[in-house]
Amino acid sequence: MAKIRPFCAFRYDLPRAGKASDLLAPPYDVVDATYRAELGARSADNCIHVILPEGEGDARYTRGAQEFKRLIDSALVRDDEPGLYVYHQRFEVGGQTYVRKGFICLVELTHFGNGPVLPHERTLAGPKADRLKLMQACRAHLELVFGLFSDPERKWEQAVGGQLQNPVLEADYDGSHHTLYRVSDRAAVDAVVGLLADRNIYMADGHHRYETMCTYSDELVAAGASDDARYGMIYLSNLDDPGLLVLPTHRLIHDVKGLDLARTLQDLAAYFDIVREPLPATSTDLLARMQQAGSERAAFGLTVPGSGELSILTLKADFDPASAGLGDLPPALQRLDVALLHELVLDRGFGITREAQAAKTNIDYYKSTDKTLAVANGSDVGNTQLVCVMNATPVADVMAVCDSGEVMPQKSTFFYPKIPTGLTFRAID
Repeated sequence: MAKIRPFCAFRYDLPRAGKASDLLAPPYDVVDATYRAELGARSADNCIHVILPEGEGDARYTRGAQEFKRLIDSALVRDDEPGLYVYHQRFEVGGQTYVRKGFICLVELTHFGNGPVLPHERTLAGPKADRLKLMQACRAHLELVFGLFSDPERKWEQAVGGQLQNPVLEADYDGSHHTLYRVSDRAAVDAVVGLLADRNIYMADGHHRYETMCTYSDELVAAGASDDARYGMIYLSNLDDPGLLVLPTHRLIHDVKGLDLARTLQDLAAYFDIVREPLPATSTDLLARMQQAGSERAAFGLTVPGSGELSILTLKADFDPASAGLGDLPPALQRLDVALLHELVLDRGFGITREAQAAKTNIDYYKSTDKTLAVANGSDVGNTQLVCVMNATPVADVMAVCDSGEVMPQKSTFFYPKIPTGLTFRAID
């Protein structure tokens, strides 16, 4: 099953390198050009200069490698004995405080479908090619992927609990309080390694980066690299952690010729109970209403921007997947709201094929419910024709899909908050 290891990480030499809040960055794929410039201006040593290097064409990967070498020489320190890096994120959502706990380690890299690391999303070739070139140039794992394992008794926390006295990083950043500890005690490390030995790891975020590490590992092993090349850097958290929070990702549909919501709702009435009501005034009310609708069965909402009306679709109690033409889907997907939306509404109702969905030809994804509601109310609509309001996908459903060997539509989960880049780095050499 899952093989994990401690390792000697490179990490920022604080406070010599500056403030941690000036050095961290979000995952590269959520950073636009404006935000990249802002992050880069915070510090010359901000890791954004490495993970999103400046330059044209492949020259930017060489620039990224130069920036990483400069960081090693001037801003990073490498621990001299292997350890696990316990990481806590304290954050607030809806007036409630959460603390998500996990740890950073190395994991044996096995391709999806051939080992204990299980995906729930499809990946695209473009992002993987980009990350591979940067990884090859830097000869390093620069960014964390996010995996989950089951530990109902929270034994991993008991194993490391006595080792968390002196954090090596602490910062308020991006709306969360971040604390990183290094645990090198052999007994504590061995206990956590042993605990994971009979567990699967479910990918929460970073599917593209994980597959890229696998590809790079194959290259290194083929070139005669040591066994260390078979391992990649990962952040792991407990499926049973009370601080594990999943938020919804909403869909905004645009540029669909002949989109007719009324006709589509008529067709969907065979499978869903449909209620039309005024659009809630606040995002809190909107989320509460959607959670109420989806408390027993799959539910989602559809609204035309500026209409002031929300159509809530709740799966009928006697829904038969086979009669709806979904008999070929794995059982884990047949009654899942995001799968039903993509299959019955987007594909069958509006003609947005799976290929178009993967290419985001007609779909924008909004993680912010506030921004989603603003578009639904008619603000900054652009070419949006329809807003699809979603519930968060329960973690149990994510696990069921992973275990089935299938995957969900893109952007089905949003584990909040994101894991920043800059906590640890791993040089392959």
